[in-house]
Amino acid sequence: MIRQYGPPQIIMNTVSNIRGHSMTKTEEKTKRTAPWKKIIKRDWQLYLLILFPLALVFIFNYAAYPGLRMIFYDYKVMKGYDGSKWVGLQNFKTLFTSSQFLSALKNSVVFNILDLILGFPMPIILALMLNELRFKRFKKVSQTILYLPHFLSWAVIGSVAFALFRTSSGFINILLVKWGMIEEGIPFLTDKWHWAVVYLLVAVWQSMGWGTILYLAAISSISGELYEAAMIDGANRWQRMWHITLPGMRSTIVTLLILSLGRIMGSSLERLTAFDNALVRDFQYQLAIYIYQFGLKSQHFSLATAANLFQSVIGLMLVLISDRIAKALGENGLL
Repeated sequence: MIRQYGPPQIIMNTVSNIRGHSMTKTEEKTKRTAPWKKIIKRDWQLYLLILFPLALVFIFNYAAYPGLRMIFYDYKVMKGYDGSKWVGLQNFKTLFTSSQFLSALKNSVVFNILDLILGFPMPIILALMLNELRFKRFKKVSQTILYLPHFLSWAVIGSVAFALFRTSSGFINILLVKWGMIEEGIPFLTDKWHWAVVYLLVAVWQSMGWGTILYLAAISSISGELYEAAMIDGANRWQRMWHITLPGMRSTIVTLLILSLGRIMGSSLERLTAFDNALVRDFQYQLAIYIYQFGLKSQHFSLATAANLFQSVIGLMLVLISDRIAKALGENGLL
């Protein structure tokens, strides 16, 4: 039997549905706008875990900012700011007329550009190669092996490099002599040009595996339907990689390139110390060593702080300029 509804019943049902719909929307809005106290009470363990790293970032990255005023003083630790002499911009004048600083600056810029040229494309190429592997177990093992160098300290990497590349007793030279490819050992670590090649290639080996993580994450976000459509159209692997995978990684590539450009002025003291050699000082002497020697060893804290501030400001300017260029070219940019 079909139940018949008159006009009053239809109106009542309609009002009831509207009321129920309104209550549902109200409840959803209440859930979305839950008080921050309830959120903290619910997830207090997570907020507690993040407090320690936030404190470290604040202490080492922000709490030290007031100390930057020492660039305007001839700062002496025992005298403090009140007892130290005000010199204005004299530290910057001394810095830019110093042959040691200019040499360190030139070496830092040259080697960081070479690092960028050699090191930046490698994680992209490696991520594309890993993405094409079809045997999942082999892919996971390969990724694990490639990630391991990132967790080695530069002290360990430097020791291994010395064991491999010594002129007379290094494994590589012994092998090459035994195979008759050379008559005497190649000075990988004592000649500055050979040292530069080893210095750059070891850094590429150390970082390329870990650098694939973000690129593999970007690849995993690409829709599989695009690949299926390309396969139906007859596209081979190279064509799918060039026209689908690389464009899908473009925003990640641009973001990481901007961040890498910001590190053009930087240098790693641990890495330089691991490959320390007086015979290659012409290339090894970079800003990190200059700041360490003048800041801690010679106790010229004001001069070292001025050098570090100059380094940071130029890095920030490079990030802002490259971000603006990326946006002008139609990319999302970083900021």
